Amino acid sequence: MKTINLAQKFLSFSKHWHPHQIAVVDDMQVLLAKVKDEFVWHKHEEEDELFFVQKGTLEMHFRDRIEIVNPGELIVVPKGVEHCPKTRKGEEVQLLLFEKITTAHTGNVIDPKTQTNYPKI
Repeated sequence: MKTINLAQKFLSFSKHWHPHQIAVVDDMQVLLAKVKDEFVWHKHEEEDELFFVQKGTLEMHFRDRIEIVNPGELIVVPKGVEHCPKTRKGEEVQLLLFEKITTAHTGNVIDPKTQTNYPKI
């Protein structure tokens, strides 16, 4: 058991849309990600996802609305809900994600941005 310094962990990688695992809690994983511009429309049939914004402003797009998530705020996307995370033009956003270990990165969609391996940092 050791403390985890999020600022130091965020400094250890630069690639966008490629989550890095920092901890495991039972069958859940805690991930850090840097994101920029637009991701992929997708959904997770069996898993919820929690997005906590550490830095920047995240726009969580849903088919019927957009939710703005500011630093220090979080949003939970329920299983089965189609969504597309985006940032404001050119802005890098730092996220902490909390999801089941079995959660596929882009859910039901295969895309060039899809990741299947999350480095442990």
